Amino acid sequence: MAIPLSYNLRNLAARKTTTIMTALGIALTVAVLLSISALAEGLRTSLETSGHPLHLLVMRTGASAELVSAVTQEQYGVVKTKPGIAKDASGNPMASLELVTVIVLESPENPGGINVTVRGLTIAGLKMREGARISEGRMFTPGRREVVVGKGIAAKYPMARIGGKLQFGRGDWEVVGVLDAGRSVANSEIFCDLAQIASDQNRENGLSSILVRAENEVSMQALIDDLKADRRLKPEALSEKAYLAQQTQSAAPVRAVGMFVSVIMAVGSCFAAMNTMYAAVARRSAEIGTLRVLGFSRTGILASFLIESLLLSLIGGLLGCLLVLPLNNVGTAIGSITTFSEITFQFAVTPRIMAVGVAFALVLGAVGGVFPAWSAARKQILTALRQV
Repeated sequence: MAIPLSYNLRNLAARKTTTIMTALGIALTVAVLLSISALAEGLRTSLETSGHPLHLLVMRTGASAELVSAVTQEQYGVVKTKPGIAKDASGNPMASLELVTVIVLESPENPGGINVTVRGLTIAGLKMREGARISEGRMFTPGRREVVVGKGIAAKYPMARIGGKLQFGRGDWEVVGVLDAGRSVANSEIFCDLAQIASDQNRENGLSSILVRAENEVSMQALIDDLKADRRLKPEALSEKAYLAQQTQSAAPVRAVGMFVSVIMAVGSCFAAMNTMYAAVARRSAEIGTLRVLGFSRTGILASFLIESLLLSLIGGLLGCLLVLPLNNVGTAIGSITTFSEITFQFAVTPRIMAVGVAFALVLGAVGGVFPAWSAARKQILTALRQV
């Protein structure tokens, strides 16, 4: 015969202080796990939403990042004539020659400065990034020392707001607009005119990469094969999504540390739940004996105490989700080991992550409750009734 669930609920309510403290310990453990998961998910989402499924990135052979790549105007001329490249409304090939460099910006949180990506590109490159729009100000004017900054940069660096001046290259660049690219990594970059920055840095023929758009998925692989087979180029050609996926490695150390802390806290939470349930068993020995006299089986008592532990952990898991929920869409940043610059993105507390957190809490409750529950089920009737 099963013990009613109301019995467990009343016992948890009767021990408010113990219930709250144990649930809070589990909640903090879950909150740490979910915070790290939300950070990693935010970075992954930012990178995945950035790459166009038909975009190819062409770099120098062996280059692992645009920053350490070098391509020439002549190579660009060869690439954009390749078959399989999509055309824009005017019939021009959708290919963008780009220059990537980094500058150091200071913020109140980092007086020493942080590396930020600056991308020089043409109107063609801007048109290929359909998801990016100007949310404040205007687009930079080709030929002028003007820049537009991603909204993540503008939010973090006071000097990178409209009307501000950024000093790099041979002088000052005026901030004339703020770019909103949704969750894209473009929010972490500064855009400016390719010709102007190439002239500033004496790199008119030493640019970084070529971004091209294939006509379709079939022509995309054919285009990659064609590029790699061309002896005039011998490039590193890969999809933009594959290139961005490499940057998720930046979150690996943070995730490893977070998981280590979560495991340590999980062990403590298991012992806390176990102590709580052992104390409950000791205090309720007479109740256990009475339940046996009333005809409840050992299995029913074991299940009842285990369910009580799971209810306690469920409360902690839900509380942990509530603690982390305010982090959703909060901006943060992490250094990329691929681009050697900072990537700004937003925490992403998704339903899947919260479900994992609740499941994790239930595992803690099961581990912490199984031994006390087994102890309660093994009590002899007369022994339990004597312990009043």
